[in-house]
Amino acid sequence: MSSDVTPLKDPDRTKVHDAGETVLSVRGLTRRYGEQTGIENVSVDVKAGEFLTLLGPSGCGKTTTLRLIAGLERPQAGEITLDGTVLANETTFVPAEERAIGIVFQDFALFPHLSVAENIAFGLQDHSTTEREERVDEMLTLIGLRDHRDHKPEALSGGEQQRVALARSLAPEPRMLLLDEPFSNLDVDLRVRMREEVRRIVKQAGVTTISVTHDQEEALSISDRVAIINEGTIEQIGHPETVFQHPTSRFVAGFLGHASFLSGDVEGDIIETGVGRLGRDQIHGLSTEYDDTAIDVLVRPDDLIARPVDGHGEENGIVTYRRYLGPNVLYRVELENGDVLECMHNHTDHISLDQPVAVEIPATHQFAWFPKSDTLAGANDDG
Repeated sequence: MSSDVTPLKDPDRTKVHDAGETVLSVRGLTRRYGEQTGIENVSVDVKAGEFLTLLGPSGCGKTTTLRLIAGLERPQAGEITLDGTVLANETTFVPAEERAIGIVFQDFALFPHLSVAENIAFGLQDHSTTEREERVDEMLTLIGLRDHRDHKPEALSGGEQQRVALARSLAPEPRMLLLDEPFSNLDVDLRVRMREEVRRIVKQAGVTTISVTHDQEEALSISDRVAIINEGTIEQIGHPETVFQHPTSRFVAGFLGHASFLSGDVEGDIIETGVGRLGRDQIHGLSTEYDDTAIDVLVRPDDLIARPVDGHGEENGIVTYRRYLGPNVLYRVELENGDVLECMHNHTDHISLDQPVAVEIPATHQFAWFPKSDTLAGANDDG
């Protein structure tokens, strides 16, 4: 071990945190690989008991961030502090095995020659036999696999293997749990069930958790907060409802589900668009500095409906694309002003390609918006 690598002596894994207390603090974290930037100046605080998800496309830097927190890589700038103890900065680096942080990898990494109970007990070697058995029993109860304690991993389903991997990481009572794409190897139906189950388990265990995924639905459904990462930086962090309904950049708007941008002209209390008028009170946080300017209003497929018409001046667009999704059908409509919008309909509706339609906005909630010449929303951040 080099002289500037600092072991963490006797970590207090039983520390009780107050609600809302910051457990992990990351400041200005940077990691480069040659001329390629992994992450740049990333900062985030994670609260006690919180489930935070790092969300972004492949190669955005989310896994790099997780590995730096885990101690699997060393940052080139910035600082990581856990429970007030510096884990990494310019002069200090606590190795991964000394951080008391649990990690669940996407392939689960269970030991095939060990039973379920032996896998869970693997990190409890410094406990007495009685303590180890009690903790294993506690974990088996938590994950609902008491009847599988003597089974080998090969005899378990994918979901059961995931629960065992989770229990093995939780057994030593880590100060924090990290999940690296934990559901990516599961089929779709099992993935939905397991993300609900994993959230239940970590919340019941009371452990602060950071997860990494590229799956927007997963992140929005399982997290207390979501941090959207793009090209090595955090674009926005907030509650799932906030980042979805009030994105602060076009990237976030487009990455979190289908996004269409409806051109609008601000004229007093009215915004004139290619599908009719919107009230100014329907536009979230639209300040007076944007009076008499052009904006783009963010609309999603479930905000819109396309009604087939037979001409007579009622139409404002034409259907150019149709995608059948089972329960729903997604239609793409090109408006007369050139805007392209996507509308979601029930699967029983059928609109033909090239059909003239009248697009309407039945939604009554407030809409996010973006200045026409900018990539950031004006006064559109809830924090």
